[in-house]
Amino acid sequence: MPLDVLIVRDPRESVRKCSLTPLRGHPGIRFHTYREDRIVEAGARVLLHPEGEELGPSDLHAPLLLVDCSWRRVPTLLRTVRGELRPRRLPLLETAYPRRSKTFEDPDSGLASIEALYAALALTGHAAPSLLERYLFAARFLELNPHLPRPGPSSQEEASLG
Repeated sequence: MPLDVLIVRDPRESVRKCSLTPLRGHPGIRFHTYREDRIVEAGARVLLHPEGEELGPSDLHAPLLLVDCSWRRVPTLLRTVRGELRPRRLPLLETAYPRRSKTFEDPDSGLASIEALYAALALTGHAAPSLLERYLFAARFLELNPHLPRPGPSSQEEASLG
């Protein structure tokens, strides 16, 4: 099943610092920049959301929606998304990203966007180590979360990423 990821990103976030920026142009991953006056038609997708049910077998190979913004802006960005969204959360994972917010505290289970995307795809049948190739903290993230699926580079999902 081909990869199908929609990322709605907040233009207030720095593209230079964004952990997802290296994924632009990857087959099966589309970026949409948020604008309050523009609706995003998402279709039927699993929405990564901390308040959903935990990802499970019914989510295997499902198209994915990731909202890339600060935690406090998630509701604002989601107001522009239309579709049949199934909110799902990841199991408890540890981040390797050294977060430093001066304005608010991140949730204990907060991950860098690339970490959340990799984990969600790994848990839904699309594990692809190439997604982490340009993430500086990839080795540490995988070390902290040894239970995440890691197929070999010859897997079908890895080949579908190009």
